[in-house]
Amino acid sequence: MFPNALGSELVAILATLDPSSQAAGTLTTGWIPAGSHHSLLAVIQTGVLGTGATVDAKLQQASDATGTGAKDITDKAIIQIVKATGDNKQVLIDVKPEELDIANGFGFVRLSLTVGVAASLTSAQVLGISPRVIPASAANQAAVVQIV
Repeated sequence: MFPNALGSELVAILATLDPSSQAAGTLTTGWIPAGSHHSLLAVIQTGVLGTGATVDAKLQQASDATGTGAKDITDKAIIQIVKATGDNKQVLIDVKPEELDIANGFGFVRLSLTVGVAASLTSAQVLGISPRVIPASAANQAAVVQIV
């Protein structure tokens, strides 16, 4: 633990799916190098879901930043969120770099968020937790415009 560290020194916003009324279909973040942090955390948020809508999310891995050999990371998919119980919910997916298929050269991660049936309010972030080099803020995506 680093009791004197600021949160922005320990957590970075690596990628986002910005808040939107997402049409039925899949959105993905860009590919993120997994080795710069001790763990990654995907935060998925729903607002009001459309009639009959579903939301699925999962983490995927690849061997480079262009997505070569992309495949799902084992046990890193949420249980489907459905309209009946899914308005205004959050889900977290944890992953550590060592959970990737490192032996076969996989070192990049992305979040995939799929809305089924009807447009729904969604957003998501992938956070880098406990950077290998402090401060974490050095790894923030370009859209982070202020740290106060």
